Amino acid sequence: MPGTENRLMLLDTASLYFRAFFGVPESIKAPDGSPVNAVRGLLDFIARLTTDRRPARLVACLDADWRPAFRVALLPSYKAHRLANAARNIEEVPAALEAQLPIIFDVLTALGIAHFGVKGFEADDVIGTLASADPGPVDVVTGDRDLFQLVDDERGVRILYTARGVGRHEVVDETVVATKYGIPGRSYADFATLRGDPSDGLPGVAGVGDKTAGTLITRFGGIDGLLAAVDDPAADLSPTLRRKIADARDYLAVAPDVVKVRQDVPLPEYDDTLPTAPADPEALVELASRWGLDSSLNRVLNAFSPAPA
Repeated sequence: MPGTENRLMLLDTASLYFRAFFGVPESIKAPDGSPVNAVRGLLDFIARLTTDRRPARLVACLDADWRPAFRVALLPSYKAHRLANAARNIEEVPAALEAQLPIIFDVLTALGIAHFGVKGFEADDVIGTLASADPGPVDVVTGDRDLFQLVDDERGVRILYTARGVGRHEVVDETVVATKYGIPGRSYADFATLRGDPSDGLPGVAGVGDKTAGTLITRFGGIDGLLAAVDDPAADLSPTLRRKIADARDYLAVAPDVVKVRQDVPLPEYDDTLPTAPADPEALVELASRWGLDSSLNRVLNAFSPAPA
């Protein structure tokens, strides 16, 4: 694994602020009575993660397009159940969280934390592009298992998986993926395609769950090898599975390009250096006062201070 002195931390920011919104009481309010639970929770998460993992660089990756047209064109069911307005492609987000997003972005700007999305792409794609281009090591912070496909022990790319909470996050590398799902460590995308994911509108192959998907990926190496086996009468494939996979051929022809995280997103210019002082101290003071963020911001600033020699 590459040395840790230049570690890059990539935040799946929406995953974290959704977790903060639903995990921190909505009774946490600004002086004017506005809820700021997602803002304060996200800041506390950032403070905890940077204290525990000591990255040298940090990017908060955003969803400029939570349901990109290129994925919907391939699979119309993709995230369709989460649409609040189908005509405008707007995601269903609680109003109390929606109102906090501009505050989050203002605070990240004042702190000097690099944060951006790219039109036409999800945060996952931004993360995938940054992680693939970086020499490593890279920590990807997310509650989304789709990003397990990025693990790469050789380059030091791992997932800090927050499903059980940021403070109890699980470090996921190729060994963890292989142990948990019974597949080669870098085969998660094909595994997820077969199994499906109702939360993303991915139907998967009917009757194929985690165990069967893992067995098929291990036996045939991936979707391409599996489809070739369906057409090979001599392949080690039961009649029932052969029929199920054949019936899902149209889905399997497009789903891998939906599930696969892009690694070719055109990135803007950015500075991912972890700030040791606020980029805009006056704006940060005003934001802290207006929204009652002093304690959370102080934790972030303390976490960003250089570690003692």
